[in-house]
Amino acid sequence: MQVTSQTFKSNASVALRDAALQRALKNLKAGFPGKRAAAIAKLPEFDQLRDAGRDLKNHVLEHLDFYLERFEAKVIEQGGQVHWARDAAEARQIVLDICRSVAARRVTKGKSMISEEIGLNEFLEAHGIQPVETDLGEYIIQLRHEHPSHIIAPAIHLNRDQVADAFHAHHGPYGFTERNENPRALMNEARQVLRQQFLSADVGITGANFCIAETGTTVIVTNEGNGDLTQILPRVHIALASIEKMVPTLEDVSTLTRLLTRSATGQEITVYTTFSSGPRRVEDLDGPEQFHVVLLDNGRSGMLGGEFQDMLRCIRCSACMNHCPVYGAIGGHAYGWVYPGPMGSVLTPQLVGIDAAGQLPNASTFCGRCEEVCPMRIPLPKMMRHWREREFERHLSPAAVRFGLGAWAFFAKRPRLYRIVAGVGAWLLRRLGSRKGRIERLPLAGGWTAWRDLPAPQGRTFQQQWAARQGARS
Repeated sequence: MQVTSQTFKSNASVALRDAALQRALKNLKAGFPGKRAAAIAKLPEFDQLRDAGRDLKNHVLEHLDFYLERFEAKVIEQGGQVHWARDAAEARQIVLDICRSVAARRVTKGKSMISEEIGLNEFLEAHGIQPVETDLGEYIIQLRHEHPSHIIAPAIHLNRDQVADAFHAHHGPYGFTERNENPRALMNEARQVLRQQFLSADVGITGANFCIAETGTTVIVTNEGNGDLTQILPRVHIALASIEKMVPTLEDVSTLTRLLTRSATGQEITVYTTFSSGPRRVEDLDGPEQFHVVLLDNGRSGMLGGEFQDMLRCIRCSACMNHCPVYGAIGGHAYGWVYPGPMGSVLTPQLVGIDAAGQLPNASTFCGRCEEVCPMRIPLPKMMRHWREREFERHLSPAAVRFGLGAWAFFAKRPRLYRIVAGVGAWLLRRLGSRKGRIERLPLAGGWTAWRDLPAPQGRTFQQQWAARQGARS
């Protein structure tokens, strides 16, 4: 997937003018936040669970080498294989080699953000292997040659008529020649088409929400059942996971799934929670002949012990983006890579470089909603500030931003001059907004006033109020 994070501003402008996208984003605002709130209201111990989840992941990250080695040993004990990938190129090649070892021509895939991160679909296609997405949302965007715009709802940027157009354009060879917009009919149409793909696939690829070190088990949570069919029917199952997905025990998975499902979709538990431990045994009625786990680093080990380690607690629930006013206005594609929203604004610079993703940590109002709703208590605004500091230190910030900060610093170091300038500025803004109490247009602030009014200052400045209070006390 081509990185376009460095063009976030232009991407966002296009998104704001996209009427179909804006219509689709209304469903996001009306859906996920309300469902999450209702689910949490029914669980009085939710905040205690958040503390437990945070502490659990912190423990794992502090002992990650131990749990990774223990997981590998248990997978091998179960008859599976573990492959270590330092970066995306190694991960892609490992998957290709496994596919070639069984002469695979078609691969079915469950939803996997890691496969998006490493650009797996395009790589397999370039080597003569057909990847077929089986999650309904992923399947729809694959037909449209797009990438996910959301972690748990990859096609949330689309409306029903766009889905109908995609099916009508691609399902003719399967006997569906009539265009249909009925949701149930569209779902049944996808089922019938995908059923043929499941039965003819040589390899099944899934992600992994968790990897259990105690048992060598991978876990996926889904609502469609496609993940189970992807694992059980082909001869080979490949699970893709990043190294921070480790958890110590089965009991720990229970804690984290209670946080994940409520934060993601507002469910007490997803329809399917699937545990995979090795290939098919002699006594098993079905299952793959081979079980492979590909563990990807891709820059994550560099986060350990540093100011971005807390980001590795993320369980990919999407709560941060579901409540983010910036994401809610522009959707996920504007972020220009795999991970959108606040979590992407922290993770993407680590994975692709601050020079390619410097605009993302600045794409925040710092309202704090992302941290407030995060089930793992990840301090996302704090880490975005860290990235802004790094961007500034490396002279990657736009010249206008650097000039503005330099000018502010000049006055801030001279308190008396700062108070005079602040007082004059407040007086001028009051004059500009004297009629309506707000300013509709302001020089050097067009990016703000193009979309909203600026409230005119009222009363005395903070410095003036503070001086008056100190004088009253004396």
